Amino acid sequence: MTEFTLYGFSESGNSYKVALMLSLCRANWAVARVAYFTGETHKPAYREMNVMGEAPVLVHRKPGGDLTLSQSGVILHYLSDVLGRYGPQTEEEKRDVLRWILFDNHKLTSYTATARFRLRFMKTPADDPVTAFLLTRMRGAFDVLEAHLDRRDWVAAERMTIADLSLCGYLFWPDHFDTDWNDYPNIEVWLERIRALPGFAMPEELMPSGQEPETMTA
Repeated sequence: MTEFTLYGFSESGNSYKVALMLSLCRANWAVARVAYFTGETHKPAYREMNVMGEAPVLVHRKPGGDLTLSQSGVILHYLSDVLGRYGPQTEEEKRDVLRWILFDNHKLTSYTATARFRLRFMKTPADDPVTAFLLTRMRGAFDVLEAHLDRRDWVAAERMTIADLSLCGYLFWPDHFDTDWNDYPNIEVWLERIRALPGFAMPEELMPSGQEPETMTA
């Protein structure tokens, strides 16, 4: 029996954070496709599973009853405990991991994902006022991460943690949000370090698309 079921789709960087964690840990998991672009997350059955109407959702099947979790940061924390990988090892690391996951959710992923959606899927031009604002805020978050990664390999510890997994979720698609990593050399090297980990795969290799075939964007 599959231990973990991840409800997600390949265009979702938040789903990818969890899928990559499961892949790197060689967990016993499977994907349940979320047809996001045709409104599955708005339907009553999905809202019953996750009232927030978002992906990812993780279901952990275990003796005594299934556990259903939403929000990628919560899921990553849970998996680090259950799988014994990529979690903080000290109280100081725990605080720093949480700090960077909150920064990611509030500053980096929030602006990157929204700017990407407008550019990639809504086909909004980069000079649209709302999109331009989002890109400016996104680049400000990149500046923070770039400076933090100067002379260090990982974000919150001397090894990779779930903070790195949270922050990298959308960053393997730089062309989707009008970015050249040559402008952020520390981020570029850090992403290559993640790519080199055994079990790494791109989102399209781990999850199906949330788009219907006739409407898919190449």
